[in-house]
Amino acid sequence: MTIMTSRPHDEAVVEMLKADPEFANEYLAVALDQADQPGGQQALLAALRHIAEAQGMSAVAERAGMPRESLYRALSPRGNPTLKTWLAVLNATGLHLSVVRPH
Repeated sequence: MTIMTSRPHDEAVVEMLKADPEFANEYLAVALDQADQPGGQQALLAALRHIAEAQGMSAVAERAGMPRESLYRALSPRGNPTLKTWLAVLNATGLHLSVVRPH
């Protein structure tokens, strides 16, 4: 008999991002599109945290030019990263923001 165990959602998402780094593009884009929905800002922050975790928080912090502890704090569920931090983390993960006018 096989016993099925569940994994936390965050852990599963990070594993998906590790397995398919291109998934980060779509994942972050959807989170950004839904940022104005209830809970959307927390979901957007979680998406950026998941992407950073998938690439290794220490490596992302180094590429972003910030202490690892500061990155953890900024991307924590209670974090409130500045725009400067957002842009540094996005750049460090190989992503960038794009603005388009809806059709």
